[in-house]
Amino acid sequence: MTRDELLTLSGYLEFFFLLFVFVVFYGYAYSIYKRDRTGEKDFEKYSNLVLDDSLASAPLEKRDISKDRNE
Repeated sequence: MTRDELLTLSGYLEFFFLLFVFVVFYGYAYSIYKRDRTGEKDFEKYSNLVLDDSLASAPLEKRDISKDRNE
């Protein structure tokens, strides 16, 4: 391969990689938006975790102990 062909191939690979990252990122952002809008998860309490991160603070979610023991 010549240098020009390698540069062209590198440009196409970079474009498709950035396109892939763009699609994954916006897909993830849309899934967060959709789950927050339908009430499946409340992401506000996770954002408040940054401000209240002491060991004495209450857990964010209840944990099913029986489910953990089966694994």
